[in-house]
Amino acid sequence: MDSDDDFMTDASSQEDFLGTQGSDDESLGDDFADDLDGGFPYDKDIEKTAKRPYEVEFKILSPADIEMEQTQQMNEVSSILGLPPESVAILLRFARWNREKLIESYMDHPAETLEEAGLGHNFEGTPRTEVVPGFMCEICCDDGGSLQTYAMLCGHRFCVECFERYLAQKIREEGEAARIQCPQDNCHRIVDSKSLGLLVTSDLTSRYQTLLTRTYVDDKENLKWCPAPNCEYAVDCAVKPRDFNKIVPTVQCACKLSFCFGCTMNDHQPPPCSLVKMWLKKCEDDSETANWISANTKECPKCHSTIEKNGGCNHMTCRKCKHEFCWMCMGLWSEHGTSWYNCNRYEERSGSDARDAQARSRQSLERYLHYYNRYANHEQSAKLDKDLYLKTEKKMTSLQSQSGLSWIEVQFLHTASQALQQCRQTLKWTYAFAFYLSRNNLTEIFEDNQKDLELAVESLSEMFEKPVSDLAKLKVDILDKTSYCNKRRVILLSDTADNLKNGVWSFNVDL
Repeated sequence: MDSDDDFMTDASSQEDFLGTQGSDDESLGDDFADDLDGGFPYDKDIEKTAKRPYEVEFKILSPADIEMEQTQQMNEVSSILGLPPESVAILLRFARWNREKLIESYMDHPAETLEEAGLGHNFEGTPRTEVVPGFMCEICCDDGGSLQTYAMLCGHRFCVECFERYLAQKIREEGEAARIQCPQDNCHRIVDSKSLGLLVTSDLTSRYQTLLTRTYVDDKENLKWCPAPNCEYAVDCAVKPRDFNKIVPTVQCACKLSFCFGCTMNDHQPPPCSLVKMWLKKCEDDSETANWISANTKECPKCHSTIEKNGGCNHMTCRKCKHEFCWMCMGLWSEHGTSWYNCNRYEERSGSDARDAQARSRQSLERYLHYYNRYANHEQSAKLDKDLYLKTEKKMTSLQSQSGLSWIEVQFLHTASQALQQCRQTLKWTYAFAFYLSRNNLTEIFEDNQKDLELAVESLSEMFEKPVSDLAKLKVDILDKTSYCNKRRVILLSDTADNLKNGVWSFNVDL
């Protein structure tokens, strides 16, 4: 009884939530006024506070911010350990920037920690190039009298030209920066930034710093690069990988791309990353042939291999297990006597069992196709809506000239276009989410929210495609419907995210 009471409380709270939001186009709350300002632009306030259940806290970092973070951590650890900053940088990269772990390890086992990180015990001296009389470089065998040479604190000396060539190969061709070792065989001493700055050209130094910055982001669990092409920003998000099945950590870069911090795919709310991975693999494996399979094939009653009928005879022999059966009733062919073409043995037990198994298999396939076709439809619609978005500026210009509205007044079309794209993206992924969702009363609430958003999106899309001459008269209706679409999307994602975080949803697969 307790569990039933709890469930009723949960369900009623869901209904209360939906009721307070309202379902009438006219009742648009102040909380959604910001949805009219341009859809979903980059908003720094999102970084500071998670306003809604499906939003997470995050911070945008520029290359300068990342470099500042590195420098600050190096200086702090340097003052604690009493080591030069360039040596501390090597230690921090070795520890993947886990300061607490590094400090603890160094305090307990300083010599072993330095050795494992690629540092020796000698930190005295300033790196400089010099001419050493009688020296011969082991790489190029040059022993010129005025040969400029350089040796790291490990003592292995080479001519500057060979050292520079070695470093250039590592940085430019191999893309290495954090763990470049001394050129001497079996020497694991890491080349520090001071040594490198003394030996290579400014363009290589710049490339070296870029690679170090990339290594810093790659090493830290809470940082990821924005996946947008040519974007130089990184995102700092505190959601841990262990929580990715309870939270969909959608973040938005300064370049306005919304993506999942967990898998770096474009925003795929509401399903968590593990379901998205399973869904995409299933679509890749099944969808191209699923419709054809459903219409043209059956399965062997014995080994369940998929079989296509390639002749007129109903006597089928499975190529895999050699089982003989009737194509019409799926029963054993040995029980059909000479009834080669007219099967009249529907009540036969062997055929009944086979038909039941066949029906279950086909039902599973039809269920998948139900969700996949709707997923694919919204994906295609989103692409068409994006094409409309690209044409929106021309439509806005045309509307401005025909109606006498100002450029600011025709921005409602831009807002509506953005809302359509965002809502289509959400609707697409709701079908992937629903495919794995186990049915209960909460599932019906989810489907009602999904239906409400779908109807609103189709209505807005229809208005958006009206002739330019009609758009001025529809301005208020389009603004209201845009706000309503955004509101329904917030309701759907908030409800889904709350249930996911609280472990209320149950799925027919293991996450």
